[in-house]
Amino acid sequence: MLSFLASAALPALRLLDPERAHTLAIRALSWGLAPDASGPDHPALAITALGRRFSNPIGLAAGFDKNAAAGSALMRLGFGFVETGSVTPRPQPGNPKPRLFRLTEDRAVINRMGFNNLGLAVYLRNLARLSDRTVPLGANVGINKEGADPVRDYPALIEAVRPLVDYAVINVSSPNTPGLRDLQGEAQLRAILQAVGAVANRPPILVKVAPDLSPDGLASVVETCVEEGVQGLIVGNTTISRPAGLMSRHAREAGGLSGRPLMPLSTAMLARASLLARGRLVLIGAGGVFTGRDALTKIQAGASLVQLYSSFAFQGPALIPRLKAELVAALRDARFATVQDAVGTRAQELAEPI
Repeated sequence: MLSFLASAALPALRLLDPERAHTLAIRALSWGLAPDASGPDHPALAITALGRRFSNPIGLAAGFDKNAAAGSALMRLGFGFVETGSVTPRPQPGNPKPRLFRLTEDRAVINRMGFNNLGLAVYLRNLARLSDRTVPLGANVGINKEGADPVRDYPALIEAVRPLVDYAVINVSSPNTPGLRDLQGEAQLRAILQAVGAVANRPPILVKVAPDLSPDGLASVVETCVEEGVQGLIVGNTTISRPAGLMSRHAREAGGLSGRPLMPLSTAMLARASLLARGRLVLIGAGGVFTGRDALTKIQAGASLVQLYSSFAFQGPALIPRLKAELVAALRDARFATVQDAVGTRAQELAEPI
């Protein structure tokens, strides 16, 4: 019954302003109005990464549940893992509205939210309620627009979330906080990672990077992360580029583009990261995954795990069981016994310039 209600509500939500619809969706999930699709996954989908076992490799990306308000319900939808945030030390309202746009014709989203969230104190209270989690949980951390000190703030955030999550992500790639992407430069990133490295008993640390990095920039990020003991990369965040052929009237809005048009760019970047990392980092592929075959493409590019955002926003909870069934079929068609067998098998091919 809840599955039916969740699917039936989608057309009505699409009639609303995108941000209002998102707020209502989070509220409904926090009230438990979500289907339970948390049954056993097909054995072929299981993979071990970051020292954790994932029953399937399909996770929810950060940005959907910024305050960890709906984590319990999201974990019941069948995801292999859930990432909450981004959270900043202090609450902040984000950028002026409107700041979220559906590009329906393009199966894409543009956002310039600006790390709007209720701050670390609220986030920690919500995380504490998820101690009985059924899938790995990640925390994505960022810095405030004003008064930030990255070398101070990122370690403090990691220290705060450390006992409550299975991994933590340092977000230095949102295009909507002025100067944030500059932190992907070698000197700034190294200083942050060295400070984070001093946090005792920290969870596995990943860095989330932009799909717009230059080849030299990506190589620098990979080597810096390896040298400073980072466990993985998420490739990637939203893009400030606008691929040719976008049809929506919102295509020229400022902000980061996610969704279907991001698939070629983000996958090529992921494959390049895989070749550079040479197995020294766990990679999570994000950007443009709408089908099980898309998920397999990310895995063959080098990802051990895959994340969704826009496709989940467009299609709702029914997407997750379908994606998993499609991924099992895609693995079988490609003659892979497990997800692990497919990791990186097309990295050289997919890293070619697009």
